[in-house]
Amino acid sequence: MPAASDPGAERGRSLSPPGLLFAALALAALALPFLTLRANRIVAGEGLMFWDCAPSGSVIAGGVALAAGLALGIPAGAPLRRLGGSLLGLAGLIFVLVQGASAQLDGAGDLARVSPAAGAWCLLLVLMLLMADALAQLNPGPRARAGLLALMLVALLALLWSGTLSDLSVMQEFTSRKNAFRSAALRHLALALGSLGAAAAIGFPLGILCHRNAALRGAALPVLSFLQTIPSLAMFGIMIPILGWLAAASPAARAIGIAGIGFAPAFIALVLYALLPVVANTVTGLAATPPAAIEAARGMGMTGAQRLWKVELPLAMPVILAGLRIVLVQNIGLAVIAGLIGGGGFGSFVFQGLNQTATDLILLGALPTVVMALVAAIVMDILVDLARRIPEPLP
Repeated sequence: MPAASDPGAERGRSLSPPGLLFAALALAALALPFLTLRANRIVAGEGLMFWDCAPSGSVIAGGVALAAGLALGIPAGAPLRRLGGSLLGLAGLIFVLVQGASAQLDGAGDLARVSPAAGAWCLLLVLMLLMADALAQLNPGPRARAGLLALMLVALLALLWSGTLSDLSVMQEFTSRKNAFRSAALRHLALALGSLGAAAAIGFPLGILCHRNAALRGAALPVLSFLQTIPSLAMFGIMIPILGWLAAASPAARAIGIAGIGFAPAFIALVLYALLPVVANTVTGLAATPPAAIEAARGMGMTGAQRLWKVELPLAMPVILAGLRIVLVQNIGLAVIAGLIGGGGFGSFVFQGLNQTATDLILLGALPTVVMALVAAIVMDILVDLARRIPEPLP
């Protein structure tokens, strides 16, 4: 006779351990202040709990949405239901934030500011983790992931441009600095993407040469590894006197924008940081090419250049793109430090906020940097998956 199943074990398998953890973390987050009300953008504020930050009807409605969303994440399986639960929870969180900000600013004065406190940020993190867990279970293909990313970005932009969040302090900082924000975003993209392009233009040929020449590989990779170990602030500092001397000695260098501070030292430092992942992954990808594929190409009469472009590089492309992913995400983060030497980008807001003890100004630089890095990582992961050659099944 078959052994009777254990009801307790069956119930355990029907529950998601991550879902239970997220629900517990969300409950703990409710013990933290949800909103902060300040008399102005600089002074310390008063923390408001979730149940005190908005009218009771709004708190109940938002709380029910949060609880229902987290509850949908507790059962195991059904990833679409769990994904819907995370979206429902996010809707409840945003609703309470909006209603709470509006209620707290009513009669508080023109300079008053309301910002999300630790509890709201923790709840946001928990719900994003629930969403990531559900998407990991769904395991969508690269094209489906691209579509989901596009939908999320459109929804985020629609939310920001609708004015729904305009009462929150970070959006008030954005409203007063729209032109500066646009310039900082373009400069940040120029630093991150430009340094990626320059590193690829230098690193791909160098990586191919290192793959072909063991002596060059033994000399180049240790030097690039050493550059990678230099702290970012020290690297930016080293660039200042070198480029300052070059600008003073060469009118042509000054004419193209080379100077001791500003965009040039930040850009060159980011390129130097990016070279190791590009070169190392190019070497690794080419070295992993199956010898049988190379022999087959040689047997077909392909020249060395043809084998490189038609066989080796296509097969190595997933590993090469993985190196570019490391570079792009790394340089998006490091570009913030460039604000210290006048490089611009979102780091200018971060360091201005630190100097003024203005938390919302710091967030105006930090939040878009985080979003940019997440989007870049997802896009590069999609490209890596698309570059993989999946063998056709045998008949």
